[in-house]
Amino acid sequence: MTGQIVGYVRVSTLDQKTDRQLVGIYLNRIFSDHASGKDTDRPELAQMVAYVREGDTVVVHSMDRLARNLEDLRRLVRDLTGKGVRVQFLKESLTFTAEASPMSQLLLNVMGSFAEFERALIRERQREGIAIAKVKGVYRGRKRALSADQIEQVRLKVADGGKKAALAREYNVSRETVHRYLRGHTIRKLTTPAPILKSKKEEMA
Repeated sequence: MTGQIVGYVRVSTLDQKTDRQLVGIYLNRIFSDHASGKDTDRPELAQMVAYVREGDTVVVHSMDRLARNLEDLRRLVRDLTGKGVRVQFLKESLTFTAEASPMSQLLLNVMGSFAEFERALIRERQREGIAIAKVKGVYRGRKRALSADQIEQVRLKVADGGKKAALAREYNVSRETVHRYLRGHTIRKLTTPAPILKSKKEEMA
């Protein structure tokens, strides 16, 4: 087999370790994104797709690490195999090539649908758990990705011309997280009551 073996890794939270994926797999190069599965801003994925060439093999731990949903999965596999690149999913033990058979395409759709269904179940269990915790009065909410000091630092750097994408990489969060905190700051600023200006007579009284 000719070509390079290229790995792609995606972790969705800061406490996840990339070394838990593709353990023991020989790779010529690896691309890693720290982003939610729903996040469309995955720069390393875009770089990986642009980097691979005919004869290369892309190795991914599982389908849900590569794609956000079934449509995204099919598009990525189609784009990669269309370039003559093999796509291998370790967890599902599936490999797709440009000469994919109708059966392999069926498996891609079925396994992708199962991955979507599993994520939907997880989200439903999370919602149920949060609802129960709120009723019991023990729900504390999700831990902030950035501290108050870090949020203020980001705000000041953006005001000074800093790029949001660069700041997201600097603080190891997604660009959407940076946007969310900046939006929250803007909303608080807009809803803060304006100071009441006193007339000179009132000041002298």
